[in-house]
Amino acid sequence: MDYSPLVLSLEVAFTATAISLAFALLLAWALSFLDFRGKEILDAAITLPLVLPPTVLGYYLLIVIGRESWVGQFWESLTGSPLVFTPKAAVIAAIVHSAPLLTKYLRAAIESVDPIYVKSARSLGLPEWTIYIRVVLPLCQRAIAAAAVLAFARSLGDFGVTIMIAGNIPGKTQTLSVAIYDAVESGNSSLALWLVLMVSGIGLLVVWLANRMNPPQAQRS
Repeated sequence: MDYSPLVLSLEVAFTATAISLAFALLLAWALSFLDFRGKEILDAAITLPLVLPPTVLGYYLLIVIGRESWVGQFWESLTGSPLVFTPKAAVIAAIVHSAPLLTKYLRAAIESVDPIYVKSARSLGLPEWTIYIRVVLPLCQRAIAAAAVLAFARSLGDFGVTIMIAGNIPGKTQTLSVAIYDAVESGNSSLALWLVLMVSGIGLLVVWLANRMNPPQAQRS
């Protein structure tokens, strides 16, 4: 049994979740606290990856970070290796797959905070960013933790975008979902079943943790 797809998937999911959480916290703050021109367009752009087919997202990413793009060429001149078909590309795919949903969850959690706390902090003359960090985030930290756990699961299970920009290189870019596809295609049903059970077990654990972190309102009262 080769555990490299599991190890790579966990590494990719942890890295992508950390980066996605940072971006999502910033975007959720901007969408919840700021009024600016183009706010609706930004919100639509964040939602777009949730409705587009993964192959379309993968194609867009190939254009943006491929070897012919200025981003890809800059990266290759800096590191000496291409960005696509590497573990870093798998991280980018997981971020694109998980960050939009995480942003939506965080915005909903932030906007569910009782406005009286925000108004009280503003009456004390606190800046908006300080209110966000010291007042709002602590009040919805359980919801943020639950959203991060679900984003981890979403990052762990990405297939379409990953195979488009990271490929299927055993021991290098082959994640769990890609390994399942590869096992089915090669007729190795026992390996496919084992990998499917592994992913299902991790998913079940993640959902249980998310529910524990953010229990339903009825359970809280």
